[in-house]
Amino acid sequence: MSTGSAPFRVLVVCTGNICRSPMAEVVLGERFADAGLDGRVVVDSAGISDGERGNPIDRRARAVLAEHGYPVPSREARQVTPSDVAEPDLLLAMTDAHARALRRLGAREDQVRLYRSFEPDAGEAPLDVPDPWYGDREDFEECLATVEAGAPGIVAYVQERVGG
Repeated sequence: MSTGSAPFRVLVVCTGNICRSPMAEVVLGERFADAGLDGRVVVDSAGISDGERGNPIDRRARAVLAEHGYPVPSREARQVTPSDVAEPDLLLAMTDAHARALRRLGAREDQVRLYRSFEPDAGEAPLDVPDPWYGDREDFEECLATVEAGAPGIVAYVQERVGG
């Protein structure tokens, strides 16, 4: 866990790191800044698979983020590694399968949470964030809405841990 002046680290993980996790990285980065936690919290994202490694954010995800007023960074997809799971204070998995993969890489049980577990109206299982990749624009809009719905709970959780 983050101590002293070290920032609290959050890693969001999906399959290929081109749709869900980078969308969540952008949204959470904005929400943490809005909460006055800029610099005290660092958000990153990665994918379980290396199939998209080096690719930019999916053009549909990029378009939906931009149309909703989010800055869209230039970034490349990357695969999560065992060293990645050793550093973060919070690993946000988009699905149960992603959470299991993180644990297989050595993540501690107390590090891993499903992203939607922070969404107040998510209900019971399944708490997976649906993959918009095979869908259309509506699926990317739904993904963004799901990511935004979980963000306030995540910010509150992190605020409790960093004291602000």
